[in-house]
Amino acid sequence: MLNRAVIEGGALALLALSIVAIWLRARHEARPASDGGYLSREGVRFELGRLQDEALRWLTTTNHREIGLLYIAFGTVAALWGGTDAMMLRTELLTPPADIWTPETYNALFTTHGLTMLIFFVLPVFFGIGNYFLPLLIGADDMAFPRVNAIGFWLLPPALLMARFGLLVQIGGQVLSVFLPAERIAFFLSLREVSVGWTLYAPLSVVQPNPQIDLLLLGLHLSGIATTVGAINFIATVVYERADDVNWSNLDIFSWNMLVTSSIALFAFPLLGSALVMLLLDRNLGTTFFTTEGGGPILWQHLFWFWGHPEVYILFLPATGLMSLILPKFVGRKLFGYQFIVYSTLGLAVMSFGVWAHHMFTTSVDPRLKASFMAISIAIAVPSAIKVFNWLTTMWDGNIRLSAPFILCAGGIGTFIIGGVTGVFLAVIPVDILYHGTYYVVGHFHLIVVGIIPMLMIASSYYWYPILTGRWYDRRLAKFQSGLLIVGAFVTFMVLLVIGGLGLPRRQAIYPPEYQLAQQIATVGGYVVGLSAVMWLYNMLVSYWRGEVVRTTDPWNLKATNQFTREWQWFEARMVEKYDMEPAQPETTRRSYAPELQPMGLLGGVGTVAQNVYRNASMAAVAGFTGTFLMTGGIGTAIVIGVLDPASFAEISELVGLGTSQLIGAVLFLVAGTVVWPLLFLSFQEFLPGRRMFETGLVFATLVATGFSVAFYTDQEGLAFLGYLAFVFVAHWAYGLGLAVTFQFLRSRRTDVGA
Repeated sequence: MLNRAVIEGGALALLALSIVAIWLRARHEARPASDGGYLSREGVRFELGRLQDEALRWLTTTNHREIGLLYIAFGTVAALWGGTDAMMLRTELLTPPADIWTPETYNALFTTHGLTMLIFFVLPVFFGIGNYFLPLLIGADDMAFPRVNAIGFWLLPPALLMARFGLLVQIGGQVLSVFLPAERIAFFLSLREVSVGWTLYAPLSVVQPNPQIDLLLLGLHLSGIATTVGAINFIATVVYERADDVNWSNLDIFSWNMLVTSSIALFAFPLLGSALVMLLLDRNLGTTFFTTEGGGPILWQHLFWFWGHPEVYILFLPATGLMSLILPKFVGRKLFGYQFIVYSTLGLAVMSFGVWAHHMFTTSVDPRLKASFMAISIAIAVPSAIKVFNWLTTMWDGNIRLSAPFILCAGGIGTFIIGGVTGVFLAVIPVDILYHGTYYVVGHFHLIVVGIIPMLMIASSYYWYPILTGRWYDRRLAKFQSGLLIVGAFVTFMVLLVIGGLGLPRRQAIYPPEYQLAQQIATVGGYVVGLSAVMWLYNMLVSYWRGEVVRTTDPWNLKATNQFTREWQWFEARMVEKYDMEPAQPETTRRSYAPELQPMGLLGGVGTVAQNVYRNASMAAVAGFTGTFLMTGGIGTAIVIGVLDPASFAEISELVGLGTSQLIGAVLFLVAGTVVWPLLFLSFQEFLPGRRMFETGLVFATLVATGFSVAFYTDQEGLAFLGYLAFVFVAHWAYGLGLAVTFQFLRSRRTDVGA
C-alpha cells in the first residue's frame, strides 16, 4: 500500500512549486531586466521590500475587487487540494481490489474530497466573483461593509487548515519520524484524516475517537460564520448600495442570483453551525443530542439535510446567474424571459427548504411524510426547467460566437439537463430506494457540480479576463481546454450513471471485477477533467504576463448588440482615463433594449398587468376559437372514416380525474385548443422560425401535431396509420393557420385604432 500523506503532500508541493515557477518564468520573460538580467544586491533588496509591501497591502485590504481576487485564489487552492483527493480515489478504482490505498484511506479520500470541494471551493469562488463584479454591476462604490467583508474572507484560511489539519499533521509526522522516536512525536501520530463520510452521520461521527473530527467540526463552524457574514454583506449591498437608476426590475440577473443565494445561506448556515456544536458536545461532553437515548441519529440527518439540500442551490444558483448573464453576450440576443428567470430563482430558494427529507427515503421516516417530500422534490424540477427553456430560447436564431465562454455555457446546459433529469427520477421513493447507495447518485450529482458549476466559473474567468488583467488569455488554448472539460465530465459521470443503474454500490474501495473496464474509463475521464483544470490555471497565469494587451474599450464588441453592461462601462472609463483610449464604436448596432423601443409583440402595447392579462386572454380566446373550429373538421373526419379512435379522448378525462368519459375528454380537448394552446403560441411566437406569421403558425402546429400523433396513437397500421398521420397534421396545420391569421388580424386592428 502507498503512503497517502507522502503521495498527497508530494503532489501538492509539486503543484505549488510548478505554479510559482511558471509565474516567475512568465514574469521574467515579460519584464527583462535593464542590466541584462543579472541580479544585484540592491535589486534583491528592492524586490524583497516590494514583496513585503505587497503582502501587507493584500493582508489589510478592504477593497472589494482585491478581496474578490483573494476569494478566487483561495477557492482555486481548495479546488486543487480537493481535486488531488479525487484523482487519488479514482486511481484506486483502476483495479477491483484495494491494492493502492487501504479501504480506510479510500474512505478518508472521499470524505475530505467532498467537504473541501463543497465548503471551501465553490462558494468562496462565487463570493469572489460577486465581490469583484456585483458592486460594478449595480453601480455601487464598494460592498456595504468593507471591513466585515475582509474579516469574512480571512476566517476561511484558518477554517480550511483546521478541516484538513489531519493531513498536515500526518506529513509532519512522516518527516519527524525520520529523526525522532515514535514516543516523542505521539501527537503527530494521533491525528489522521477524517473517514466517516462527508455527511458526518451519527453515531459513527460521535463514537470514532479520531481527534481530527473535532478540528474538522470547528473548521466547518468557522467557515459557516464566514459564509453568513459574507451573505449579510451581499444582501445589504444589493438592497442599499444600488445606484439610483438600478431598481428591482432592471437589476442584472447575476446580482439577483447572488441576492437569493445569500438569503438561502442566511437561513441554512446558522442551522448547520448549531448542529455542528451539538455534535461537538456529544463527542466531548457526553450530551445525547444524537444518541438513541436523546434525539437519535435520525435527528442529525434531519438537521444536516435541512442545510444540505439548500446548500445544493447555494452552489448552483450563482452558476445559473452567470449563465443568464454571459450566454446572451455570445448569441447576440437579450435574455429570454428575464422575469420568469427571476421568479424561478425565487421559487427554487423557497422550495429548496422543503425537500431535505428526500435524502432520507431509506430511513424510518413516516411514509406519509416521504410522499409529501417526493411531491415537492418532483415539483422543484419546474423552476429549473424554466431556466433551461429560457437559455435555449435565448440561443434560438441567435448570432452565436464560438468562443470559449460560449462553449462552456453550452456544455453547462447539457450537463445540467442530464444531471437534472436523472435527479427527478431519484425524487421518486421506489427509484431512490433502489439506487440510493449506488454510483447513479454520484453520476447525477457530479453532472451538476462538475458540470454547470465549474464550467460557468471558468466561462466567467474568460469573459471578464480583459477587465481583471487588461490582457487576453490564449484563446485557442481556452477553446481546447473548454472542450476537454466537457468531454471529461461526460465520459466520467455518464459511465457512473450506467454502472450505478446496474447496481454497483458507491463509497467502496473494492468492487466486482466485471466493472473494471467501466471504472477505468471513468477514471480516464476524471484525469481528463483534472488535465483541463491544470490547462486553465496555466492559461490564466501565463496570460497575465504574456497575453495580448487589450487595445479596445469594448473587447467583446458588446456595443453592437446593446449589451455593454455596467462593468464594461466601468472598464471603458478606466481605459480612457488611464491610457487615453478612444471609446470603441461598433460598425453596426442592433435594436435597443429600452422597453419603450422594444417591438410591441404580437398583440402590441404595454400596460398594467391586469390590462395585459385581459388583452392577451381575450384575443387568445378569439384566435383559439377560430383555430379549433378549423381543426375540428379534420379531426371529425378522421373519426368518421375510422382512422382516429374517439376512445383515446377518454384518457384526457381520466388524466384529470373525471373518469373515462369520451365526451368530457373531447370537451376538455376543445377547451385546451381554445384557451391554453393559443397562450403558448403567444409566448413562443417570437422565437419560432419563420419571418412571416403563417410560417410561425405552421411550425407551431407541426410541433403540437407531433405530440398529438404520439399521445392519441391507438395501434393503427398500414393505410389506417398513414391516414391517421395525414388527418392529424392537416387538422393541426389548419389550427396553426387559424391562430396566426386571427392574431395578425387582431393586431392590425389594434394598430389602426392606436393610430
